[in-house]
Amino acid sequence: MISTNPPKGTYDWFPEEFQVRKYIFDTWRKVCLSYGFEEYLGPLVEDIAIWEAKSGEDVGGSELTRLTDKSGEISNLALRPEMTPTVTRMVSKVWKEIEKPVKWFSIANFYRNERPQKGRNREFWQLNCDIFGQNGIESDIEILSLGLELMLAFNPPKDSFKLHLNHRKVLDSFFSKISENIDKVALFRLLDKYKKLSKETFEASLKDLGVSQENISLTLKFLNSKSIEELDENFSFLSKNPDYKYFKKIFENLEKLGYGEYLQFSGALIRGFDYYDGVIFEVFDNNPENPRALFGGGRYNGLAGIFGVKEDIPAVGMAPGDETLKIFLENWGILKNLPKTKNTIYFPLLSEELFLESQKLATKLRKSGKNILFSLNTKKIVKALKFAEKNNFENILIFGENEAKDKKYILKNLKSGEERIFEI
Repeated sequence: MISTNPPKGTYDWFPEEFQVRKYIFDTWRKVCLSYGFEEYLGPLVEDIAIWEAKSGEDVGGSELTRLTDKSGEISNLALRPEMTPTVTRMVSKVWKEIEKPVKWFSIANFYRNERPQKGRNREFWQLNCDIFGQNGIESDIEILSLGLELMLAFNPPKDSFKLHLNHRKVLDSFFSKISENIDKVALFRLLDKYKKLSKETFEASLKDLGVSQENISLTLKFLNSKSIEELDENFSFLSKNPDYKYFKKIFENLEKLGYGEYLQFSGALIRGFDYYDGVIFEVFDNNPENPRALFGGGRYNGLAGIFGVKEDIPAVGMAPGDETLKIFLENWGILKNLPKTKNTIYFPLLSEELFLESQKLATKLRKSGKNILFSLNTKKIVKALKFAEKNNFENILIFGENEAKDKKYILKNLKSGEERIFEI
């Protein structure tokens, strides 16, 4: 017997659940369109090379789900675990023809072969927003403000989330100063696991990379820094660094735009993807029941090089996920504000003899822009009213023998009790 359960790490969205996801997706789409972003979509599968090149050892390795060909051999195709390499490939393909900067977004599903846990399914949906072709602070500010506005569009409570920021080049400058001749890719992958490892394991791993005990102490001080002021006080050598000055300017501009209360420097924020090379960020849930990153992003100017593009294409983007956002909305009580009533009109069939006339009326109303749920089985008016109220319909259409004779129908609002009569 075949199980009725979906595959592990995936979920069925029944109509009630789908309404929650639709609310999330519709809100995302509305905010992105308000910024002038255009919507696109890429293929569900890609050549594994685009992820192996820059997506990191987890997403670009162990979490890939590869396909087999007709002969049963493992192919070079895999289900997409993220969108950034795909959209970079698409932009690279048309780079010479399109107007710059490019501002694109997509809402799509992905699959990662990882252990399912709260907020992390194998199949998940993400919004991906990216800007290509602008390498200044302007595009960094726009993507960061877009990320904040995506959160604010759900009307969350005050102090419910923070935007954590760091900068890969500031990190690079810091570690170049305190520890030369270290494999930076290996170092950043280790730093990204800082909060997941024990102190002893983390320090031992730093030693294995060639970091001295003195510099391990400096590393921990940097990773535990929570503000720009702490960096200024503890690492004065950064003050003349141009990347650090640029990073501070991002904070200053966002504060001037009115986002100051949402900002926080996070020394331990690394972001695991190898392609990041500028500002990096994560939106963090402040709920004590769910203290976690909701989504993140950053600048990735060098990624187009894997597609043979000679010109360095500047890019910055982010990818909010539906599952973590849903948990955020639930924990802060925001989903309680979703409307319960349906804007579809319930149209019960009150008599078998009226089936064709009722169908004609339903078709006419649909063509006028109304959503009509037509009952296929006959119901008495009392049962029809009970059904409509139980299923949260705001309006019911009454079309019985008397109404058919008078070529009229009644539209009753179940909230107010008001009845309006319309000519057919």
